[in-house]
Amino acid sequence: MSRFDRRAFLGALGAGALATAVPLRADAMETWSTGTEAPDVRLPEGAVDCHMHIYDDRFPSAPGTQLRPPNASVAQYRALQQRLGVRRNVCVTPSTYGTDNRCLLDALAQFGGNARGVAVVDTSVTDADLALMNHAGVRAIRFNLSYPGATTIDMLAPLAARIAPLGWHIELVVQGAKLPALAKHLSALPCPLVLDHIAHIPQPDGLESEAMKTARRLVEAGRTWVTLSGPYVDTKLGAPAYADVAPVAKAFIAMAPERMLWGTDWPHPTEKATKPDDAALVDVIASWIGRADWQQMIFAENPARLYGFTV
Repeated sequence: MSRFDRRAFLGALGAGALATAVPLRADAMETWSTGTEAPDVRLPEGAVDCHMHIYDDRFPSAPGTQLRPPNASVAQYRALQQRLGVRRNVCVTPSTYGTDNRCLLDALAQFGGNARGVAVVDTSVTDADLALMNHAGVRAIRFNLSYPGATTIDMLAPLAARIAPLGWHIELVVQGAKLPALAKHLSALPCPLVLDHIAHIPQPDGLESEAMKTARRLVEAGRTWVTLSGPYVDTKLGAPAYADVAPVAKAFIAMAPERMLWGTDWPHPTEKATKPDDAALVDVIASWIGRADWQQMIFAENPARLYGFTV
């Protein structure tokens, strides 16, 4: 089956045909990003935005979901890509859709070979479903333990055992304060682990927190990666420098530059009042990385290795 036959693909997943297209809403031309300028830093060829989302109200929100942002489309995201100078991306199913990955799969079909996906599944997922998602470009499953709902810690080990033969990894988003209690489960995983959003290390404790001590042990064990994204989520000092988050990010980078990733977190669903300037975020994160060879690794080479892009 062709990977570009969207309707057949989603039907094979048991999701049915795509919903009928709806008229463009008033927010259709929103960018969900402050500013219009390109970053001062030129991203390297092959750079990958390793964490972004698509929202589309053709696909229903999961009952009880807490985050229901307006539509954020593939076309809108492509405008941001052009501004930032990046062609590759990893699209993540947000908590809004629970374990319904139709929005993700539709987006991957639109993005084509320059995109990979991170799905959300529970233990009812079939091997056939996983195979079809793998064909579509999915390379990981996400556990969002910050918002109760689709996935639980009890599902972690059995699902990890099933995705490991596919070469997939686990992506984890959880409040940093909960990380120490999860450590024994995370250290036993048979596949790589990615900690979203700078591991959500809480402030103001930062480097001295129990969360940071746990994250350090996981990273130094050699199987854990960290995504440098969303510094606005845990900062107490705020933009533009995120001076409290910066030491945490720099510590992770120094620990294992070969296992750091970068992501925009577009369309910044947690930021409701004012969206951040994505170009300024690129510049801030690049300044944390510093060395040109490490920037090449983190923006391009590391994600190519983890997600299976050609360098």
